[in-house]
Amino acid sequence: MKLLLDENLSRRLLEAIQDLFSGSVHVTQVGLSRATPDRRIWDYALHNGFVILTADTDFISLANTLGPPPKVILLEHCDYPTTVAAKMIRANTAQIGKFEANQEPLLILRRP
Repeated sequence: MKLLLDENLSRRLLEAIQDLFSGSVHVTQVGLSRATPDRRIWDYALHNGFVILTADTDFISLANTLGPPPKVILLEHCDYPTTVAAKMIRANTAQIGKFEANQEPLLILRRP
């Protein structure tokens, strides 16, 4: 699974999980800037085989309205450090793998 990290997540998070999700990129690495509308990010993920990793709740509406692909992983209330986000993603690797295989459009990861 390749993840497309949204602008609201640090590029350092990508470095911390790259070994689990090879081929993943941050939106800024593919020319999508802070001013890029969510729908354009959605379309980029769709056409390039990415799952969107975000803290932006606007993607919930897109996922529920348009359905997969792409799928969306939301880090709920992501006001915590990047290291905590990385640990949370690592702790949920099995759940993320199951999510990839099912038909659900959205996976919400909550901080314990």
